[in-house]
Amino acid sequence: MNRFYILSILLTISWKLFSQNSFDLVIVGGNPGGIMTAIAAARQGKSSVILERTNYIGGLPANGLGATDIATRKATTGLFAEFTSRVKQYYIKHYGENSQQVKDCSDGFHFEPSVATSVYQEMLSEHKNKITILLMRQFDAENQNINIKNGHIESIYVLNRENGQKEQYQGKIFVDATYEGDLGAAAGVPFRVGRESKEEYGEPGAGRTYEYWKSQPSEGSTGESDNAIQAYNYRLCLTNDPQKRIPFPKPELYNRNEYISLIEDVWTGKNTQRIMAKVTSEMMEENRRHIAKGNRTKLPGDYWGIKKLSSLVKLPNQKMDGNNQHAAFLSTDLPEENWPWPTSSWEWRDKFAKRLKDYTLGLFWFAQHDPALPEHFRKDIAQWGLAKDEYQDNEYFPRQVYVREGRRFEGVYFFTAKDALPVEQGKRPPLHPHSVTASHYALDSHAARKREKGRVHLDGFISYPTAVYTVPLGVILPKEVDNLLLPVPVSGSHIGFSTLRMEPCWMALGQAAGITASLAIDRGVSTHHIDITALQNLLIRQKATLIYYRDIGPEDTNFPLVQYMGLRGYLPEWDAKLQHSIDNETLQKWSELCGYCLQATPEVTTRVEVLKSIYDRITQ
Repeated sequence: MNRFYILSILLTISWKLFSQNSFDLVIVGGNPGGIMTAIAAARQGKSSVILERTNYIGGLPANGLGATDIATRKATTGLFAEFTSRVKQYYIKHYGENSQQVKDCSDGFHFEPSVATSVYQEMLSEHKNKITILLMRQFDAENQNINIKNGHIESIYVLNRENGQKEQYQGKIFVDATYEGDLGAAAGVPFRVGRESKEEYGEPGAGRTYEYWKSQPSEGSTGESDNAIQAYNYRLCLTNDPQKRIPFPKPELYNRNEYISLIEDVWTGKNTQRIMAKVTSEMMEENRRHIAKGNRTKLPGDYWGIKKLSSLVKLPNQKMDGNNQHAAFLSTDLPEENWPWPTSSWEWRDKFAKRLKDYTLGLFWFAQHDPALPEHFRKDIAQWGLAKDEYQDNEYFPRQVYVREGRRFEGVYFFTAKDALPVEQGKRPPLHPHSVTASHYALDSHAARKREKGRVHLDGFISYPTAVYTVPLGVILPKEVDNLLLPVPVSGSHIGFSTLRMEPCWMALGQAAGITASLAIDRGVSTHHIDITALQNLLIRQKATLIYYRDIGPEDTNFPLVQYMGLRGYLPEWDAKLQHSIDNETLQKWSELCGYCLQATPEVTTRVEVLKSIYDRITQ
């Protein structure tokens, strides 16, 4: 009896401990993609745990990426639009509606890192009964850290970095929201690292390529595939406000030799802009003499001072988002050395993160102090430093590396450049009926190699314009695992991924992942077999844009109708033109699409009336 009693107690304790670590969704990664996954699932009544390796949440927006990268702001809405709205409201609340801070936040698309953190925490706290956040939890991409049977993940093990103990987490659906794709790799999902050849998909900028900035091809490009990935850097929060400025410290491992090529670039004005194709050596020598007289550079396309090192975007409170300078041979990017990152251990990644920090601080120290540089150039940069009210627990420096590209998985749908490029001039890219978000950014990759003698640009630095495109659910679905979603390390080529890799898109895909997971749980099916129409209807109801129109947005009463019909091919143009009368050609096309003769009077009946009649018949 005693034995039975003791056994019962032990079983009860074991069950309680196990159940405490059991959730509907287990999300690895506390970046915006993971956060939005958890919020979307919570709003469907599902529990989530976010396992974040660091001691903070928010990913890159909370670590310097304060200038939101999206070309058409109204293309991506839903939870992302809710985030930007809350950012704007934050500045209104704290500084007043007519304040400079509100103007500088640019409708919530530009923000300080600390404000992004605050907004994410606010959004998460509204669902604290459904979302558990566990910090300092590290998942390592090793087979022993995952229990998977017949393509179904049962549980995973993470390292509690505070006590050194392994912890087990069970879930119905697992989500890889890491920038690296660690969970997907452990689950055995096929992935790619490096660049596809130009021959494989015919993509612009594919393979080894040398181009002037903004994609004017130059000599040396081969288009060959390789294992190179685009460079990483830190997105710095900079200020020239003397009251808020922390001087750049000299790093312990400072190495002047890493930066000496900058000296000639500053004196001559050499840069990677297209205009350099017309610049002669005589013009550069004249610029040297001009600078020696105490003047700023006059070479076309050249930047001076801090802008020679960093591309700046204005943030509220006299701060700047400091990114790599696209037009420079030497900036805050550190190409080549980051190549092992996607598949390396966290021990290696941490060492590289320290190396990159030292390199970055050393670059600014060099630019402010090295006597070989023009004195007035150094004085210009001396006005700048780190913002003292950001990252106070990390020496005012960002806590996270900007991992622009990790593993890229091979999912149900493999996104390439063609998915983001118009089928004809002025037209849309190919329409994906299974779209879960619209998005828009250039095909954009940073350098893959360091400066090479005789080259006009760094290998791999490209930018090609796109048009607003649709993103199919298949990019977050692995082929072989039935309860895993990949809203961040999505499925695509190097060039295709280069436009999807923006936080607004990742947030939108996180929202789609959360609802997909909820539908799969509710209906007892795999993530591959959810009802796509049900998913899209829920997304539309939550004001997510699945197909973009210039003349109608989420606040319009006809938005759900336009989204539904647009994805079915009824509205292929950029404008819905709902109140326009229908013409005979459109009437015939729509009749063919729906399979019956529509009753309408050309040039009299409005397009919205005809669309509603079709919609009512389809959905009745």
